[in-house]
Amino acid sequence: MKPSQKTIKHILETLDRLYPWDGRCFLDYKTPWQLLFATILSAQCTDDRVNLVTADLYKKYPSLESFASADLSDLERMVHSTGFFRAKARNLQNAAKMLLNEHNGNMPSDIDALTSLPGVGRKTANVVRSHIFDIPSIVVDTHVIRVSGRLGITIHKDPVKIEFDLMDKLPKSYWIRYNQQVITHGRKVCIARGPRCAECELYKYCVSTDKGIDKGD
Repeated sequence: MKPSQKTIKHILETLDRLYPWDGRCFLDYKTPWQLLFATILSAQCTDDRVNLVTADLYKKYPSLESFASADLSDLERMVHSTGFFRAKARNLQNAAKMLLNEHNGNMPSDIDALTSLPGVGRKTANVVRSHIFDIPSIVVDTHVIRVSGRLGITIHKDPVKIEFDLMDKLPKSYWIRYNQQVITHGRKVCIARGPRCAECELYKYCVSTDKGIDKGD
């Protein structure tokens, strides 16, 4: 049974209390394109690992121009530990070229323009729209999929359907903060395997079949 708006309101209030919104991003960056590239690298990789990689990557390649003219094999070597390194290195270089050639080196805010960049899907585009342009957007990653499903806020598995479902059910003022709060909750408490139900203050709203497996009953 899907939660009522009253229940969703209580869930959001609990998230606000547990994880006060501070506007921070889990990925390190100084420029819009650095956030874009870090988010591309974060696919199937932890944010901590990406931050370690980009610390050196952005020192060696400090501009879009340097990425566009970089030796591809060197980019592959530097991003190797993030996984799918050949595709990611190629996407970074081609995205740099496209930003320079089609956008004068500026980051577009339009969702269609962003998703036309190599390696950029709606998740990556919405990270940029949220943190660079402060445009309310829903970022659907594995934590958002899992926690939102366990709370019954969405029944979908497809990220795009989940994005639009959450946009329909959550107040627009919560879209950006919900992303970060649920990601934090998913990492600390509502873990994929062995959720810490005994510690979860959202436990009473959970509809998952995994509910209670960590309660020691």
